Amino acid sequence: MKKIGLFMEYAPSGGGTFQYNQIMLDAVAALPDSRFSVVVGYTAELWQNYLADYNLKTVHVPRGFWSRALGLGWTLLGLPLGPWRKLCPYFHPMAQTLLREQCDLWIFPSQDARGYQFPVPALVSIHDLMHRYERRFPESASGWEYLNRERTYANICQWAKGVLVDSELGRLQVIESYGMPAGRIHVLPYIAPRYMLSEQTPHDFSSRYKLPAKFIFYPAQFWEHKNHKHLINAIAKLKKILPDIKLMLAGSKKNAYDSVIKLVQELGLVDDIIFLGYVPDEDMPELYRRARALVMPTYYGPTNIPPLEAFVAGCPVAISGIYGMPEQVGDAALLFDPNSVDEIADCIGRLWTDDKLCMDLAEKGKERAASWGQKQFNERLREIVESIV
Repeated sequence: MKKIGLFMEYAPSGGGTFQYNQIMLDAVAALPDSRFSVVVGYTAELWQNYLADYNLKTVHVPRGFWSRALGLGWTLLGLPLGPWRKLCPYFHPMAQTLLREQCDLWIFPSQDARGYQFPVPALVSIHDLMHRYERRFPESASGWEYLNRERTYANICQWAKGVLVDSELGRLQVIESYGMPAGRIHVLPYIAPRYMLSEQTPHDFSSRYKLPAKFIFYPAQFWEHKNHKHLINAIAKLKKILPDIKLMLAGSKKNAYDSVIKLVQELGLVDDIIFLGYVPDEDMPELYRRARALVMPTYYGPTNIPPLEAFVAGCPVAISGIYGMPEQVGDAALLFDPNSVDEIADCIGRLWTDDKLCMDLAEKGKERAASWGQKQFNERLREIVESIV
Protein backbone atom coordinates (compact mmCIF):
# COMPACT_ATOMS: atom_id res chain seq x y z
CA MET A 1 0.00 0.00 0.00
CA LYS A 2 1.46 3.32 -1.13
CA LYS A 3 0.44 6.62 0.41
CA ILE A 4 -0.16 9.57 -1.93
CA GLY A 5 -0.56 13.18 -0.84
CA LEU A 6 -2.16 16.03 -2.78
CA PHE A 7 -1.22 19.58 -1.80
CA MET A 8 -3.98 22.15 -2.45
CA GLU A 9 -3.23 25.85 -2.08
CA TYR A 10 -4.51 27.87 -5.06
CA ALA A 11 -7.54 30.14 -4.60
CA PRO A 12 -10.47 30.45 -7.09
CA SER A 13 -8.92 33.68 -8.40
CA GLY A 14 -6.14 31.49 -9.78
CA GLY A 15 -8.25 30.79 -12.86
CA GLY A 16 -7.07 27.78 -14.85
CA THR A 17 -4.65 26.64 -12.15
CA PHE A 18 -7.49 26.43 -9.63
CA GLN A 19 -9.55 24.41 -12.12
CA TYR A 20 -6.59 22.08 -12.63
CA ASN A 21 -6.38 21.57 -8.86
CA GLN A 22 -10.00 20.39 -8.90
CA ILE A 23 -9.33 18.03 -11.80
CA MET A 24 -6.36 16.59 -9.94
CA LEU A 25 -8.45 16.16 -6.80
CA ASP A 26 -10.90 13.99 -8.74
CA ALA A 27 -8.05 11.95 -10.19
CA VAL A 28 -6.33 11.34 -6.86
CA ALA A 29 -9.65 10.39 -5.27
CA ALA A 30 -10.07 7.77 -8.01
CA LEU A 31 -6.78 5.98 -7.25
CA PRO A 32 -7.65 2.35 -6.39
CA ASP A 33 -7.89 2.02 -2.61
CA SER A 34 -6.56 -1.52 -2.86
CA ARG A 35 -3.14 -0.10 -3.75
CA PHE A 36 -3.17 3.50 -2.51
CA SER A 37 -4.18 5.52 0.49
CA VAL A 38 -4.69 9.24 -0.08
CA VAL A 39 -4.37 12.35 2.05
CA VAL A 40 -5.18 15.89 0.90
CA GLY A 41 -3.28 18.76 2.49
CA TYR A 42 -4.86 22.19 2.14
CA THR A 43 -3.87 25.66 3.31
CA ALA A 44 -6.99 27.76 2.66
CA GLU A 45 -10.23 27.04 4.51
CA LEU A 46 -12.23 27.45 1.28
CA TRP A 47 -10.95 24.05 0.17
CA GLN A 48 -13.11 22.45 2.86
CA ASN A 49 -16.17 23.24 0.71
CA TYR A 50 -14.72 21.24 -2.16
CA LEU A 51 -13.33 18.40 -0.04
CA ALA A 52 -16.68 17.75 1.61
CA ASP A 53 -17.77 15.76 -1.46
CA TYR A 54 -14.93 13.25 -1.09
CA ASN A 55 -14.30 10.43 1.35
CA LEU A 56 -10.64 11.32 1.81
CA LYS A 57 -8.37 11.99 4.71
CA THR A 58 -7.63 15.71 4.89
CA VAL A 59 -5.14 17.74 6.87
CA HIS A 60 -4.88 21.48 7.30
CA VAL A 61 -1.39 22.71 6.45
CA PRO A 62 -0.49 25.88 8.39
CA ARG A 63 1.53 28.32 6.32
CA GLY A 64 3.56 29.86 9.14
CA PHE A 65 4.26 33.58 8.68
CA TRP A 66 7.79 33.78 10.07
CA SER A 67 8.99 30.55 8.49
CA ARG A 68 7.71 31.71 5.10
CA ALA A 69 9.41 35.08 5.63
CA LEU A 70 12.64 33.30 6.45
CA GLY A 71 12.28 31.18 3.33
CA LEU A 72 11.76 34.29 1.20
CA GLY A 73 14.84 35.90 2.71
CA TRP A 74 16.86 32.75 2.07
CA THR A 75 15.77 32.85 -1.56
CA LEU A 76 16.47 36.56 -2.02
CA LEU A 77 19.98 36.11 -0.63
CA GLY A 78 20.61 33.37 -3.18
CA LEU A 79 21.57 30.81 -0.55
CA PRO A 80 21.81 27.15 -1.66
CA LEU A 81 18.62 25.14 -1.42
CA GLY A 82 20.16 21.93 -0.10
CA PRO A 83 20.81 23.25 3.44
CA TRP A 84 17.35 24.84 3.51
CA ARG A 85 15.68 21.52 2.74
CA LYS A 86 17.62 19.92 5.60
CA LEU A 87 16.88 22.68 8.11
CA CYS A 88 13.24 23.59 7.37
CA PRO A 89 11.72 20.46 8.99
CA TYR A 90 12.96 21.74 12.37
CA PHE A 91 10.91 24.96 12.26
CA HIS A 92 8.65 25.24 9.19
CA PRO A 93 5.04 24.13 9.98
CA MET A 94 4.28 23.33 6.33
CA ALA A 95 7.28 21.02 6.02
CA GLN A 96 6.50 19.42 9.37
CA THR A 97 2.89 18.72 8.41
CA LEU A 98 3.78 17.18 5.04
CA LEU A 99 6.59 15.05 6.47
CA ARG A 100 4.38 13.84 9.31
CA GLU A 101 2.11 12.11 6.80
CA GLN A 102 5.02 9.94 5.54
CA CYS A 103 3.73 9.88 1.98
CA ASP A 104 5.49 7.93 -0.75
CA LEU A 105 4.67 10.83 -3.09
CA TRP A 106 3.24 14.32 -2.75
CA ILE A 107 1.55 15.79 -5.84
CA PHE A 108 1.82 19.55 -6.26
CA PRO A 109 -0.57 20.67 -9.04
CA SER A 110 0.12 24.41 -8.87
CA GLN A 111 3.68 24.73 -10.27
CA ASP A 112 4.84 26.68 -7.22
CA ALA A 113 7.84 26.63 -4.91
CA ARG A 114 6.23 24.24 -2.42
CA GLY A 115 7.10 21.40 -4.75
CA TYR A 116 10.82 21.74 -4.07
CA GLN A 117 11.18 23.69 -0.83
CA PHE A 118 10.42 20.72 1.42
CA PRO A 119 12.28 17.36 1.52
CA VAL A 120 9.35 15.22 0.42
CA PRO A 121 9.13 13.02 -2.72
CA ALA A 122 7.34 15.32 -5.15
CA LEU A 123 5.49 15.16 -8.47
CA VAL A 124 5.10 18.78 -9.58
CA SER A 125 3.12 20.34 -12.44
CA ILE A 126 4.72 22.80 -14.83
CA HIS A 127 1.81 24.33 -16.72
CA ASP A 128 3.80 26.58 -18.99
CA LEU A 129 7.17 28.22 -19.56
CA MET A 130 5.76 31.27 -21.32
CA HIS A 131 8.02 33.59 -19.32
CA ARG A 132 10.73 32.23 -21.63
CA TYR A 133 8.80 31.91 -24.87
CA GLU A 134 6.67 35.08 -24.62
CA ARG A 135 9.02 37.60 -23.02
CA ARG A 136 6.92 40.61 -24.07
CA PHE A 137 4.29 40.19 -21.35
CA PRO A 138 5.15 41.74 -17.97
CA GLU A 139 2.84 39.49 -15.95
CA SER A 140 5.28 36.62 -16.43
CA ALA A 141 8.47 38.10 -17.86
CA SER A 142 9.15 41.35 -16.00
CA GLY A 143 12.50 41.45 -14.19
CA TRP A 144 11.44 40.05 -10.81
CA GLU A 145 8.74 37.77 -12.19
CA TYR A 146 11.13 36.29 -14.75
CA LEU A 147 13.84 35.63 -12.15
CA ASN A 148 11.33 34.14 -9.74
CA ARG A 149 9.91 31.80 -12.36
CA GLU A 150 13.35 30.77 -13.58
CA ARG A 151 14.42 29.92 -10.05
CA THR A 152 11.18 28.06 -9.35
CA TYR A 153 11.20 25.91 -12.49
CA ALA A 154 14.91 25.19 -12.37
CA ASN A 155 14.58 23.99 -8.76
CA ILE A 156 11.50 21.92 -9.59
CA CYS A 157 13.45 20.17 -12.34
CA GLN A 158 16.38 19.56 -10.00
CA TRP A 159 14.59 18.33 -6.89
CA ALA A 160 11.26 16.78 -7.98
CA LYS A 161 10.97 13.06 -8.59
CA GLY A 162 8.76 13.86 -11.57
CA VAL A 163 7.19 16.72 -13.51
CA LEU A 164 3.75 16.82 -15.12
CA VAL A 165 3.27 18.72 -18.39
CA ASP A 166 0.19 19.27 -20.54
CA SER A 167 1.54 18.20 -23.92
CA GLU A 168 4.42 16.79 -25.89
CA LEU A 169 5.45 20.37 -26.68
CA GLY A 170 5.44 21.13 -22.95
CA ARG A 171 7.79 18.17 -22.39
CA LEU A 172 10.16 19.37 -25.09
CA GLN A 173 10.18 22.91 -23.67
CA VAL A 174 11.13 21.63 -20.19
CA ILE A 175 13.98 19.61 -21.68
CA GLU A 176 15.14 22.53 -23.82
CA SER A 177 14.92 25.04 -20.98
CA TYR A 178 16.33 23.11 -18.01
CA GLY A 179 17.91 19.93 -19.34
CA MET A 180 15.65 17.70 -17.25
CA PRO A 181 15.94 14.01 -18.19
CA ALA A 182 13.02 12.98 -20.41
CA GLY A 183 12.25 9.97 -18.21
CA ARG A 184 11.20 12.21 -15.31
CA ILE A 185 8.78 14.28 -17.42
CA HIS A 186 5.25 12.91 -17.78
CA VAL A 187 2.65 14.14 -20.29
CA LEU A 188 -0.83 14.46 -18.79
CA PRO A 189 -3.14 16.50 -21.08
CA TYR A 190 -5.77 18.75 -19.53
CA ILE A 191 -9.47 17.92 -19.37
CA ALA A 192 -12.53 20.01 -18.59
CA PRO A 193 -13.34 20.42 -14.87
CA ARG A 194 -16.08 18.27 -13.36
CA TYR A 195 -18.51 21.18 -12.98
CA MET A 196 -18.80 21.31 -16.79
CA LEU A 197 -20.67 17.98 -16.72
CA SER A 198 -23.68 19.56 -15.02
CA GLU A 199 -26.74 19.76 -17.25
CA GLN A 200 -28.78 21.79 -14.80
CA THR A 201 -29.38 25.50 -15.17
CA PRO A 202 -29.14 27.45 -11.88
CA HIS A 203 -32.68 28.56 -11.00
CA ASP A 204 -31.82 32.27 -10.98
CA PHE A 205 -29.41 32.19 -13.92
CA SER A 206 -31.50 34.26 -16.33
CA SER A 207 -32.21 36.93 -13.74
CA ARG A 208 -28.52 37.32 -12.89
CA TYR A 209 -27.24 37.30 -16.47
CA LYS A 210 -29.09 39.44 -18.98
CA LEU A 211 -27.72 37.62 -22.00
CA PRO A 212 -28.49 38.49 -25.60
CA ALA A 213 -30.01 35.74 -27.74
CA LYS A 214 -26.70 35.29 -29.56
CA PHE A 215 -23.17 36.12 -28.39
CA ILE A 216 -19.48 35.27 -28.61
CA PHE A 217 -17.95 34.16 -25.30
CA TYR A 218 -14.44 34.55 -23.89
CA PRO A 219 -13.75 33.60 -20.23
CA ALA A 220 -10.29 34.85 -19.26
CA GLN A 221 -8.72 37.04 -16.62
CA PHE A 222 -7.64 40.37 -18.01
CA TRP A 223 -3.94 39.73 -18.42
CA GLU A 224 -2.21 41.25 -21.44
CA HIS A 225 -1.38 37.82 -22.82
CA LYS A 226 -5.06 36.93 -23.00
CA ASN A 227 -5.21 39.33 -25.97
CA HIS A 228 -8.63 40.88 -25.32
CA LYS A 229 -7.72 43.96 -27.35
CA HIS A 230 -7.28 42.14 -30.68
CA LEU A 231 -10.57 40.36 -30.03
CA ILE A 232 -12.32 43.67 -29.36
CA ASN A 233 -10.84 45.24 -32.46
CA ALA A 234 -12.11 42.25 -34.45
CA ILE A 235 -15.60 42.83 -33.04
CA ALA A 236 -15.36 46.52 -34.02
CA LYS A 237 -14.45 45.51 -37.57
CA LEU A 238 -17.34 43.06 -37.80
CA LYS A 239 -19.83 45.52 -36.33
CA LYS A 240 -19.92 47.31 -39.68
CA ILE A 241 -21.31 44.24 -41.46
CA LEU A 242 -22.83 42.32 -38.53
CA PRO A 243 -24.58 45.03 -36.50
CA ASP A 244 -26.14 42.54 -34.06
CA ILE A 245 -22.85 40.99 -32.95
CA LYS A 246 -22.26 40.75 -29.18
CA LEU A 247 -19.30 39.70 -27.04
CA MET A 248 -19.47 38.52 -23.42
CA LEU A 249 -16.28 38.63 -21.35
CA ALA A 250 -15.96 36.76 -18.05
CA GLY A 251 -12.96 37.05 -15.76
CA SER A 252 -11.35 38.77 -12.80
CA LYS A 253 -9.98 42.29 -13.22
CA LYS A 254 -6.25 41.93 -13.76
CA ASN A 255 -3.57 44.25 -15.10
CA ALA A 256 -5.09 45.00 -18.53
CA TYR A 257 -8.68 45.53 -17.39
CA ASP A 258 -8.71 49.33 -17.35
CA SER A 259 -7.10 49.58 -20.78
CA VAL A 260 -9.62 47.09 -22.18
CA ILE A 261 -12.51 49.14 -20.80
CA LYS A 262 -11.00 52.27 -22.34
CA LEU A 263 -10.67 50.59 -25.74
CA VAL A 264 -14.32 49.46 -25.66
CA GLN A 265 -15.40 53.03 -24.91
CA GLU A 266 -13.19 54.52 -27.63
CA LEU A 267 -14.60 52.12 -30.23
CA GLY A 268 -18.19 52.85 -29.22
CA LEU A 269 -18.89 49.25 -28.24
CA VAL A 270 -20.21 49.78 -24.74
CA ASP A 271 -23.59 48.25 -25.66
CA ASP A 272 -22.04 45.39 -27.61
CA ILE A 273 -19.36 44.08 -25.22
CA ILE A 274 -20.56 43.06 -21.77
CA PHE A 275 -18.26 42.43 -18.81
CA LEU A 276 -19.58 39.68 -16.54
CA GLY A 277 -16.81 39.82 -13.93
CA TYR A 278 -15.97 36.69 -11.96
CA VAL A 279 -18.34 33.84 -12.84
CA PRO A 280 -18.77 30.98 -10.34
CA ASP A 281 -18.19 27.42 -11.51
CA GLU A 282 -21.84 26.42 -11.41
CA ASP A 283 -22.78 29.09 -13.97
CA MET A 284 -20.12 28.24 -16.57
CA PRO A 285 -21.85 25.29 -18.29
CA GLU A 286 -24.94 27.32 -19.09
CA LEU A 287 -22.90 30.24 -20.40
CA TYR A 288 -21.10 27.90 -22.80
CA ARG A 289 -24.38 26.25 -23.85
CA ARG A 290 -25.96 29.60 -24.69
CA ALA A 291 -22.91 31.03 -26.45
CA ARG A 292 -22.66 31.01 -30.22
CA ALA A 293 -18.98 30.19 -29.88
CA LEU A 294 -15.90 30.42 -27.69
CA VAL A 295 -13.23 32.64 -29.27
CA MET A 296 -9.88 32.49 -27.46
CA PRO A 297 -7.04 34.63 -28.90
CA THR A 298 -4.54 33.88 -26.11
CA TYR A 299 -0.78 34.03 -26.64
CA TYR A 300 -0.03 31.52 -23.90
CA GLY A 301 0.06 27.75 -24.12
CA PRO A 302 1.13 25.13 -24.70
CA THR A 303 -2.58 24.26 -24.21
CA ASN A 304 -5.57 25.66 -22.30
CA ILE A 305 -8.67 24.48 -20.45
CA PRO A 306 -11.48 26.72 -21.93
CA PRO A 307 -11.65 24.93 -25.32
CA LEU A 308 -12.09 21.66 -23.45
CA GLU A 309 -14.93 23.20 -21.44
CA ALA A 310 -16.55 24.34 -24.68
CA PHE A 311 -16.21 20.86 -26.21
CA VAL A 312 -18.11 19.31 -23.30
CA ALA A 313 -20.89 21.89 -23.59
CA GLY A 314 -21.22 21.58 -27.37
CA CYS A 315 -19.99 25.13 -27.93
CA PRO A 316 -18.08 25.77 -31.20
CA VAL A 317 -14.48 26.95 -30.74
CA ALA A 318 -12.02 29.26 -32.49
CA ILE A 319 -8.58 29.54 -30.90
CA SER A 320 -5.02 30.71 -31.47
CA GLY A 321 -3.17 28.34 -33.78
CA ILE A 322 0.12 28.44 -31.85
CA TYR A 323 2.16 26.22 -29.51
CA GLY A 324 0.29 23.04 -28.58
CA MET A 325 -3.20 24.34 -29.27
CA PRO A 326 -3.60 22.90 -32.81
CA GLU A 327 -2.70 19.48 -31.39
CA GLN A 328 -5.11 19.97 -28.49
CA VAL A 329 -8.18 20.84 -30.57
CA GLY A 330 -7.49 18.86 -33.75
CA ASP A 331 -10.22 19.41 -36.35
CA ALA A 332 -12.76 20.43 -33.71
CA ALA A 333 -11.93 24.16 -33.82
CA LEU A 334 -11.07 27.01 -36.16
CA LEU A 335 -7.51 28.30 -35.83
CA PHE A 336 -6.20 31.82 -36.34
CA ASP A 337 -3.06 33.90 -35.88
CA PRO A 338 -3.56 35.78 -32.57
CA ASN A 339 -1.52 38.67 -33.99
CA SER A 340 -4.03 39.18 -36.81
CA VAL A 341 -7.23 41.10 -36.12
CA ASP A 342 -8.35 40.19 -39.64
CA GLU A 343 -7.99 36.44 -39.04
CA ILE A 344 -9.79 36.66 -35.70
CA ALA A 345 -12.60 38.65 -37.34
CA ASP A 346 -12.85 36.17 -40.20
CA CYS A 347 -13.27 33.23 -37.81
CA ILE A 348 -15.87 35.08 -35.75
CA GLY A 349 -17.77 36.07 -38.89
CA ARG A 350 -17.88 32.48 -40.10
CA LEU A 351 -19.10 31.24 -36.74
CA TRP A 352 -21.70 34.00 -36.48
CA THR A 353 -23.25 33.35 -39.88
CA ASP A 354 -22.73 29.66 -40.66
CA ASP A 355 -25.09 27.40 -38.69
CA LYS A 356 -23.80 24.22 -40.33
CA LEU A 357 -20.19 25.05 -39.44
CA CYS A 358 -21.18 25.59 -35.82
CA MET A 359 -23.09 22.31 -35.69
CA ASP A 360 -20.15 20.41 -37.21
CA LEU A 361 -17.64 21.93 -34.79
CA ALA A 362 -19.91 21.29 -31.81
CA GLU A 363 -20.26 17.62 -32.77
CA LYS A 364 -16.52 17.18 -33.30
CA GLY A 365 -15.85 18.89 -29.98
CA LYS A 366 -18.17 16.51 -28.13
CA GLU A 367 -16.46 13.53 -29.76
CA ARG A 368 -13.07 14.87 -28.72
CA ALA A 369 -14.24 15.44 -25.14
CA ALA A 370 -15.60 11.89 -24.98
CA SER A 371 -12.29 10.42 -26.12
CA TRP A 372 -10.24 12.12 -23.38
CA GLY A 373 -12.10 12.88 -20.16
CA GLN A 374 -11.84 12.37 -16.42
CA LYS A 375 -11.71 8.57 -16.74
CA GLN A 376 -8.73 8.66 -19.12
CA PHE A 377 -7.05 11.40 -17.09
CA ASN A 378 -7.41 9.31 -13.93
CA GLU A 379 -5.95 6.23 -15.59
CA ARG A 380 -2.99 8.16 -16.97
CA LEU A 381 -2.27 9.74 -13.57
CA ARG A 382 -2.38 6.29 -11.95
CA GLU A 383 0.16 5.02 -14.48
CA ILE A 384 2.44 7.97 -13.76
CA VAL A 385 2.17 7.58 -9.99
CA GLU A 386 2.87 3.84 -10.21
CA SER A 387 5.92 4.46 -12.38
CA ILE A 388 7.34 6.81 -9.75
CA VAL A 389 6.54 5.05 -6.48
